[in-house]
Amino acid sequence: MKIKNSLKALMGRHRENRMVRRRGRVYIINKRNPRFKARQG
Repeated sequence: MKIKNSLKALMGRHRENRMVRRRGRVYIINKRNPRFKARQG
């Protein structure tokens, strides 16, 4: 999982990326291609 300051650029890398808020953190998840997982930190 990548940890980035801004996730906006990572969102556009794959059309199945979803932005999710969990426990006050922002995540990008991708069921089909898990290498796009990221967390805002």
